[in-house]
Amino acid sequence: MSEVAVSQNLSTGAHTKAISSDLRSERVRSAWIFLAPTLLILAIVAGWPLFRTIYFSFTNASLTNLGDARFVGFDNYLSWVTLKSGRTIYRGLLADPAWWGAVWNTAKFTLLSVTIETALGLIVALVLNAQFVGRGIVRAAILIPWAIPTIVSAKMWAWMLNDQFGILNDMLLGLGLISQKIAWTADPQTAMIAVLIVDVWKTTPFMALLILAALQMVPADIYEAAKIDGINPIKVFWRLTLPLIRPAIMVAVIFRMLDAMRIFDLIYVLTPNNAQTKTMSVMARENLFDFDKFAYGATASTVLFLIIASVTVLYIWLGRVRLGGSER
Repeated sequence: MSEVAVSQNLSTGAHTKAISSDLRSERVRSAWIFLAPTLLILAIVAGWPLFRTIYFSFTNASLTNLGDARFVGFDNYLSWVTLKSGRTIYRGLLADPAWWGAVWNTAKFTLLSVTIETALGLIVALVLNAQFVGRGIVRAAILIPWAIPTIVSAKMWAWMLNDQFGILNDMLLGLGLISQKIAWTADPQTAMIAVLIVDVWKTTPFMALLILAALQMVPADIYEAAKIDGINPIKVFWRLTLPLIRPAIMVAVIFRMLDAMRIFDLIYVLTPNNAQTKTMSVMARENLFDFDKFAYGATASTVLFLIIASVTVLYIWLGRVRLGGSER
């Protein structure tokens, strides 16, 4: 090849790369233009309240006197006083046993609810993915619990779990599974179980819907080839189906985990003033409005935000999750 031809090829390649770079830059610029209104709305609706909450956590603000809030540093988070006797008294959110109890309740609820809902959602999704008569009706019916507002679900289950006239106690007594009526939402031993029952009933369809969408994307040729080769269906699930839908499950889990860690309405309605089920969100709300400790409630809200953000980043990093549904 002559030097002229080589020079022309190099020139053409450079020109093509330049055009590609310009197109890429134009796409990025267009994307930012279209995203700008959304980002502005998010900054106003979410960013400004978050900034104000973090600011109030460093003040002595009260609900009745927000304008005259005075900066107190980290006193709401942690402070201490050493007495003449040598004893040190710690104050602040990070030294509050009630706060750590709420953290433990939130962690326990999140772990149990997300684990159970993921397992049940996977089973339901596998069933709904199979071919059977009336599959469309069943798919629509399974979403009803998820479509019902949480407040409505909580009040409905509060009646069903009532120890005096609840249907659940009548059913269990009739089956001989219990010998006396149980105060499901009032008894410290069963309050968390009651909350988990309601949450699993309501949110399992959400997990099933996301996992079902992933199952629909799995090529049918894979199953046909496995069937021809005579591979056991259980082995097909563990070796083919589960690895293929794992990225979607990981994304479903992170969305459900975020929702579980900030749970408020279900517990606030179903088990009010119960220390065994009080979560971080419930405690933050109580201090913000019920106890008129606005700065303390803002501190709890800020720490809750930091915990959720840290857990999310850690989960994405360790789980190698892309929110688009694929793994890194």
